[in-house]
Amino acid sequence: MSKDDIVRTSDLLRPRHVGMPIRRTEDPRLLTGNGEYASDRKPDRALHVAFRRSEQPHAMIARIDADGARAAPGVVAVLTADDLAGDYKPIIPVSRMPNYYATPITVLASKKVRYVGEAVVAVVAEDRYLAEDALELIDIEYEPLAAVTDPEFAVSADAPLLHEEAATNVLIAREFRKGDTAADLATAHVRVRDRFQMTRKAPLAMEPRSYSAEFERKRDAITLYTSSNIPGIVRDALAESLDLPGSRLRVVAPDVGGSFGSKGSLYPEEIFLCVAARRLRRSLKWTADRLEDISSSSQAFAEIIDAEMGFDENGMAIALEADVIGDVGAYSIYPWTCGLEPVQVVSFLPGPYKIRSYRGAVRGVATNKPPTGPYRGVGRPISTFVAERLMDMGARALGIDPLEMRRRNLVQPDEFPYRIASGIIWDKTGFVECLEAAARAAEYEELREQRSAARAEGRYFGIGLATYAELTGIGSRIAVAPGMPINTGSETAKIRLDSTGAVSAAFGVASHGQGLETTLAQIIADDLGARFEDIRVVQGDSDAVPMSTGTYASRSAVLGGGAAKHASGILREKIKKVASHLLEAGADDIEVRDGRATVTGTDRAVTFRQIARAVYSDMRTLPIEAREELEASYTYDPVNGTTACATHLAVAEVDPSTCFVKIHKYLVAEDCGRIINPMIVDGQVHGGVAQGIGAALYEELVYDEDGQLLSASLADYVIPTAVEIPNIDVVHIESPSAVAGGFRGMGEGGTIGAPAAIANAISDALSPLDINVSILPMTPERLFRVLEQARKK
Repeated sequence: MSKDDIVRTSDLLRPRHVGMPIRRTEDPRLLTGNGEYASDRKPDRALHVAFRRSEQPHAMIARIDADGARAAPGVVAVLTADDLAGDYKPIIPVSRMPNYYATPITVLASKKVRYVGEAVVAVVAEDRYLAEDALELIDIEYEPLAAVTDPEFAVSADAPLLHEEAATNVLIAREFRKGDTAADLATAHVRVRDRFQMTRKAPLAMEPRSYSAEFERKRDAITLYTSSNIPGIVRDALAESLDLPGSRLRVVAPDVGGSFGSKGSLYPEEIFLCVAARRLRRSLKWTADRLEDISSSSQAFAEIIDAEMGFDENGMAIALEADVIGDVGAYSIYPWTCGLEPVQVVSFLPGPYKIRSYRGAVRGVATNKPPTGPYRGVGRPISTFVAERLMDMGARALGIDPLEMRRRNLVQPDEFPYRIASGIIWDKTGFVECLEAAARAAEYEELREQRSAARAEGRYFGIGLATYAELTGIGSRIAVAPGMPINTGSETAKIRLDSTGAVSAAFGVASHGQGLETTLAQIIADDLGARFEDIRVVQGDSDAVPMSTGTYASRSAVLGGGAAKHASGILREKIKKVASHLLEAGADDIEVRDGRATVTGTDRAVTFRQIARAVYSDMRTLPIEAREELEASYTYDPVNGTTACATHLAVAEVDPSTCFVKIHKYLVAEDCGRIINPMIVDGQVHGGVAQGIGAALYEELVYDEDGQLLSASLADYVIPTAVEIPNIDVVHIESPSAVAGGFRGMGEGGTIGAPAAIANAISDALSPLDINVSILPMTPERLFRVLEQARKK
């Protein structure tokens, strides 16, 4: 046991902040309109940008006539891809994955457009109004090409190629195998199969994408303020593209109004603003309107899965086979590549279950639509939907209750660590405990009685379960997206005590609504012994720490929290050494809490302010060798990361006259490890479930066969409101993980479990009509169709 592992009695007496429902410290400024977002920036003499975007889904650019726009009032520049070709290097989302083609990312479309909404020409003007007016004066002549919108057609030999140099529309292909699935399926007692689909979604953050590239003439430097959750990755990519040292290129993510994944990639507009700011030696601003945000930001899901599961006579799953086509859109995203979403579908498909053999094959296919990218849950909402539907289908075929079916197939507490059929290793977590807790808290047997009574009245009333597992806080041994040459497995914390005794803590993680300023300060308060109100958390600034990647993949509590704990412990020891001189006591006899260092068992103490003054100001108090700077830095790597899990339970009723679904009850039993702030955890679960309900019942980006988006406004793209979201009960299991602090990530869980639970509840409700839910969202229109078909049988 190392010194860091020893828990002193005095440490246990310190006030505890971790585990307490402390109110978010960022809320007062955000709720009173005093937050600062990228669009709030007001750089001196800033110019404004507007983009002329393609109305064509697939076409060659024959001619661009921008003379009229260049002569328009207030216009400073009109720029095309050819104008900027020598000002930067295209950014390539490279990967070591086999069978992958990386599409270059350029600031504007060059020679060809590949989706409606792709930026072709940029106008830079004195204000946004003048820039928008000038867009109308640009004449673009296109030579239309056949659009590819059906991903299954895209893989055929007759399909037009989006990227001729790739010689295929299949941009990524992977396969996972274990055992002999064909043989196991052949001997299975029961086999269930279906074709499943989750359609495209828009992440739809409250704040659209927004950027302010601020040019500093004195240093020939740029600071990019961006609504991003990966400012460190953006800085590094831009520095290479523009051939600028990081000391002259700073990227800051100020307050960010949500991301849900869509702000977790590098966008052409970010590159353009920096390239143009350097070219024009002026500061530039751009904020997307809602139409631009929906039609050009990365989108989510869009997979078709043909899957089959085989069971023995006791209901044990023995084989799973799946073929997946992922519609990845026109380009690969940086840095995650187009494989991020579809590859994770097949890697997570076995879920928390013991399945003897598995074959999962995936193809990520280019179509004339915007790129797909990270979205809350990444691959797991659809993989959980498929696995949980197959579990329920198997349970029905065998006459086993769905709860009992999961009891038999889940990895048991004594079987961890467990390697599932795709190769992912789950560390010890509460699979069974969450399932049983959900059943108890929801009073499952009483719900079954309510269902029987409702059916006796002719009502379509159902219960749906969904159990899932996810890797969170992934360390260096596992990349978030396979094959990327980017470290996503570590995070740095730099904590210092300044000359006033106040604590500043800088991190590479970047909050976009999770409450990181609060939760990280709670950890520091406990492990450093500081007063919570004296801690300032700095995050989202590429200058704050030498290297950062940001916030994604449920990593901030595990990696950021782990770095905070280690750095706090190092700094606490420095504080003890100084206090030992001031109090004339051994460092081992000093305890630190509430911003004071005290000799154990006495009332002799010094405050952090007094300690800081002795180090930084009073040159007579300490010997020279004791004046050590009160700062600590630690880069934390959890190596494998950890596993989080939950069971969701939904009770839903289908109204056959309106074809609307009403959710009567919703419960989540989750294990996110040691809870830092239960109020924030509950909020994250509630928000995630709300998004999952949207994915299950409402949200859908509809494209016609010509690649035109038909649901590009909030009049057509339907999201759930407070009226549609039920009360959500949350049960916490809180089993400590093996990583620092015992934390697990949990920010994505609501979106992972909810679609599957609701799909199972609807299928259960409609089981008297022999209806299976295999496509989401199950909108009223789709429900009407399946009900009509059932009535005709």
